[in-house]
Formats: sequence, C-alpha cells, structure tokens
Amino acid sequence: MPAGHPTNTVQERRTQLLELIRSRRFATLDELAGALGVSESTIRRDLEYLEKQGDAKRIHGGALYTGSSPKLPHFETRQPMRWEQKRAIARKAVELISAGDSVLLDGGTTTYEVARLLLGMPLHVVTNSLPVANLLASDPTSDLVFVGGNVCPRTGVTQGPQADAMIASLRVRKAILSVASADEEGFFNNNLLLVETERAMMRAADEVIIVADSSKFGYRSLALLCKLEDVDYVVTDTELPEVWRERLTSAGVRLILASVAESAEEPVLRPVLDAPTQLSPVPTNKV
Repeated sequence: MPAGHPTNTVQERRTQLLELIRSRRFATLDELAGALGVSESTIRRDLEYLEKQGDAKRIHGGALYTGSSPKLPHFETRQPMRWEQKRAIARKAVELISAGDSVLLDGGTTTYEVARLLLGMPLHVVTNSLPVANLLASDPTSDLVFVGGNVCPRTGVTQGPQADAMIASLRVRKAILSVASADEEGFFNNNLLLVETERAMMRAADEVIIVADSSKFGYRSLALLCKLEDVDYVVTDTELPEVWRERLTSAGVRLILASVAESAEEPVLRPVLDAPTQLSPVPTNKV
C-alpha cells in the first residue's frame, strides 16, 4: 500500500504533485505515488495533465519539472508574450534535432520553449542561459554544459570574453538562437555583449537555426548579429508576410513555418526511452 495519505480533490492532488516535482526537479512514479497515497496509474493521468499545462515532462520511470524559471523580471515579462506562436515554433524546431545531437541553446524565451521539448531526449546540450540550465539540470538523459561568464541580471544569460572563449573551444552540430528583430540587413539583438557571444555560438555550430515569431521581422534593434544568409534555418510562424518568406528563401535560408492551430491539435510526444541512447563525445575545435 502507498505510504502517503490520499488527497481530497483531484485539483488538490495535482497541486501537491506539482509541488513535489518542483521541489525535487525529478521524481519517480513510485516516489510520487507513495507520497500522495495513490496508484501509479493515477499519477500517470495527473502527469499527463501537468504535461499539457507545460509544468512537467514525463520520461521513463518518472517526471521532470518544467514550470516557471528562476525569478528574472525581464525574462518572465517576455515569456508569456505570443506564447502560442513560440510553442508552435519550438515544436517545429525540435524536429530538426536527433537523439545524440550536440545542441547549443541561447537564452531567448522561444529557445526556452525548445528546451522544454528536449527534456527526455539523449543530447549534449550547451547553454549560456540560467533558465535553460535550471530546466535541464535534473534531466538524466542529457549531458549539460553551462557556459560561464558575466551574468546579465535581466535575462539570466552569461556573456562577455569568458563566455566567448569557452564557446570557442567547443564544436556542436546545431545552434538554436533567438533574435530581437530582423530587417533586410540581417538579424539583430539588443545587447552588444550578447551579440558577440552569439556570434561565437554561430562559429561553433555546423548549422545555425534562428527561432523567432513573425512580429520580430521588419525592423532593427541595437546590434547587428549577422546577415540573413549567415544562418541555415529560420523557424517562425505562419503569420510571416509573403515578402519576408521570399526574402529569406532568396538568401538561401531554409524557412520552416509553424502553425499555431496544428500545434494545438498535434502535441509533440517524445518516445519513452527504456535504455539510454549512447551519446557521442562533443568534438572540440583543433588549436
């Protein structure tokens, strides 16, 4: 018999379940069932609900917390903005990632949604984002590398010479980056130091993937990151104007459009792994 005491209502039980997962970051089905005094089948149903809410991720044998990130005011203000588009874009972006890949993730809110969907996938993940690192740190299926450097208190990303030097020593298959805006000249961000760090990320990657919703296209921000033709993929939503679709494809960019409606109807389900997939070593640049 489970050791815990049954809760009074479904909502109370789910609230307690979420708090258990949040406090532990990862918990097994047996632990959760014992703590709440219910069967594992009940826990599975509750986890399915929490996963749909974006608060937890089911993996083999248990669940990971995927809820709110550390308290970073600027990050938390931006995260809910155009959330449905960001989620749809993230679902399309993860289709470009394969088990065993080495992936570099920056600190954007759309990139954070990508990170949510990578939980439970065997990967090498490199990130300069505290929210992304916090999300993935307890995932036993991934190998996480956190980039050190000066931390931007508004967004929780590391940047500066130390971050750039560390990234320069690595080689990854894919870099997934967010941007503040784009115009005919290229892609932009709002932070001069961050732009230098993201350029280092681009140099470290075999393929560069930009994830940005359609509201980002058609204007400039403070610092130019790169030209349009310097990236391999752009993943955005179907509201992108036709002129921008033509501009990106003419620049040789592979354009992927994400539909909010299709994303809502067809949630991404990652296969549950019965045994860990072998991870290949992360290659480093030759000196």
